[in-house]
Amino acid sequence: MSIRSTLLAAAFTIASLGAAHAAGLKPIEGSSIRLGELTGVAYYTVEPAGFRVVTTLAQGEAGTPIRFVSVLASGQRVLLSTPMEASALEISRTGDRLTIRNPNAISN
Repeated sequence: MSIRSTLLAAAFTIASLGAAHAAGLKPIEGSSIRLGELTGVAYYTVEPAGFRVVTTLAQGEAGTPIRFVSVLASGQRVLLSTPMEASALEISRTGDRLTIRNPNAISN
């Protein structure tokens, strides 16, 4: 199995542990995410400097995975976006709660 396949398999395995869009995540709990045509997983661990958020995205099974790592203190957020589709994904921390949401989504 190639490294790319291994990374995608690991990402989707973590994602199967639980999804929580626009809801709070627990440490190590994976959340399936979608950013335009890219899909992947996001999870976090608690470290002394803050929540270490790992986001991995790829386009289909053949796409090269891209990993973003950020450390968020309370009140901080990170925004991932694609210019082609004007889609975005916001990951934010408030206190001990981490949320993932699509700020472009329309709620009914």
